[in-house]
Amino acid sequence: MLMKRKFDALILDIDGTIWNTTGIVAVAWNKAIDISGFDAPKVNAQMLQKEFGKTMDVIAKDLWPQLDCSKRDILMSHCCSEEQIALKENELDICYPGVVDTVKKIAASENIYVVSNCQSGYIELMLEKTGLTDYVKDFECFGRTGKGKAENLQLLVTRNQIQHPVYVGDTQGDADACTQAGIPFIWASYGFGTASQYYERLETFSNIRKFFDFNEEGL
Repeated sequence: MLMKRKFDALILDIDGTIWNTTGIVAVAWNKAIDISGFDAPKVNAQMLQKEFGKTMDVIAKDLWPQLDCSKRDILMSHCCSEEQIALKENELDICYPGVVDTVKKIAASENIYVVSNCQSGYIELMLEKTGLTDYVKDFECFGRTGKGKAENLQLLVTRNQIQHPVYVGDTQGDADACTQAGIPFIWASYGFGTASQYYERLETFSNIRKFFDFNEEGL
C-alpha cells in the first residue's frame, strides 16, 4: 500500500551536513590570527568541528575566552574574510558523498532551503561552489538576522508559508533548535556531532530521498 510523502520542504544545515570545510577554514583562521596581532591560540580542524554549528559570537568566545568582546569581534571578522578567500580559491571536492546529486533530484519536485548559524555571505558562497544556487529557494542565517537557528527556522517557514518542513543537521544544537521551532529533525550522523533525539538518522545523505518519494507503508 502506498502512502503520501511525509514533508513538503527540506531545510538543510551546511557544515557537517552538506560539506566539511574545517581543514581549509583552520588554515584561513590561523592566517587571520597572525594578521590580527592578538595573543590568541591557533585552531585546527578538530577544534572547529566541535564549534561549527554554533553562532559566530559563541564560537569566538569558546576559542578565545582571554580576549575581550571587542577584540573577539575584530578577530572573527578577520577570520571570516580569510575564510571566504580560501573557500573561493578551493578546488577540492569537500562535499559529503551524494549531497549535490541528491539535492538536485529532490529539487525537481520539492522546495529546498538552507538555515545556518553562519556569517553573511557563507550560504551564497556554498551554493556557488557546489553549483546549487538554482536549486535552493530561500535561506537564512545568523549573520543576516542576528538570531539563532530556531528563530531563523521560524522566519523562513513563515516567509515561505511552509506547512510540513523537515530539517537536516548534524548536532544536538540543531536538534534543540528544531524542537524550539516545532520542526522534525533528521540527524546527519556522518557529520561533526551527535544527537540524542531525532525523527530519523541518516548514515548517508542520499537516504533523505525516501522522505520525498512515494514509499511502501512502514518504511
